[in-house]
Amino acid sequence: MLNFFKKNQNKDIQTDANKASLKDRLSKSKRRLGDGLSSILIGKKQIDDELLDELEILMISSDIGIQTTDKIIESVRKKASRKELKDGDSLYQLIKIELEELLVHNNLLEPVSDSTFVILVVGINGAGKTTTIGKLAKSFQSQGKTVMLAAGDTFRAAAVEQLQIWGERNNISVVAQKTGADAASVVYDAYQSATAKKIDVLIADTAGRLHTQDNLMQELEKIKRVLKKHNENTPHETMLVIDGSSGQNALQQAKEFHKSIKLSGITVTKLDGTAKGGVLFAISDALNLPIRFIGVGEAIDDLKPFDAEEFVNALFD
Repeated sequence: MLNFFKKNQNKDIQTDANKASLKDRLSKSKRRLGDGLSSILIGKKQIDDELLDELEILMISSDIGIQTTDKIIESVRKKASRKELKDGDSLYQLIKIELEELLVHNNLLEPVSDSTFVILVVGINGAGKTTTIGKLAKSFQSQGKTVMLAAGDTFRAAAVEQLQIWGERNNISVVAQKTGADAASVVYDAYQSATAKKIDVLIADTAGRLHTQDNLMQELEKIKRVLKKHNENTPHETMLVIDGSSGQNALQQAKEFHKSIKLSGITVTKLDGTAKGGVLFAISDALNLPIRFIGVGEAIDDLKPFDAEEFVNALFD
């Protein structure tokens, strides 16, 4: 198992992530949404119900979601009735602006605290939590910050091993206990160690769980309660990692996790391999939460800080 992770992570490092632009990495979503929108509107002089029906189908199929799509279509109808839209080109620009306005623009995660800044990472199995943690740790290190990891996924030995490999590669301490240990205890021990050593950032992994598993969701609540007993401001960031290819399921996950443990940010992975980038608009519209990072490849530099304007331009320009 260790060799498997080492082999794949070494391959990730060798990949030159800078060769491809964000537009290239989001090409599938761009073809579905941006190019699809352009093909519908090109040369259109009249904005009628038939055209709006086509737009509605396109946006829903791009995982923008029914509620968000309805909101945008209603805005288009109002502006069209007031003769504010001249043709297909002006409608294209309007939709681009409307979508960008749905995104939270103040999304930069800056680990600043008088003590150790704690990031609690949650999500379902397979979303890419542990890999995201490793890449985040490397990114913070490159900013000159000291980092510690907490192996709070005590259900899977493989998750602990993978986290330990990231720690070994980057000379980062990993606090772990045996499989089946109490996750809250692991994270609390890590926090005590991190504060004693004046570590800048502690990133805590947690067991992957479905939002429908009440007992496991309660475990996350317990981790937060235990941390708050030591420092009421912790965790400073509760970050949900979701798989962008899961479409509207990602939106449902975000809603349920936020309802249970109050998220402060979201990271969306695997956007390079999916045509479902529209789900970011649906999540932002529904929860008004910042998208912190997006994953657009396997290389270590392919976890990108999210920039709303850059993201929309990559899809529509």
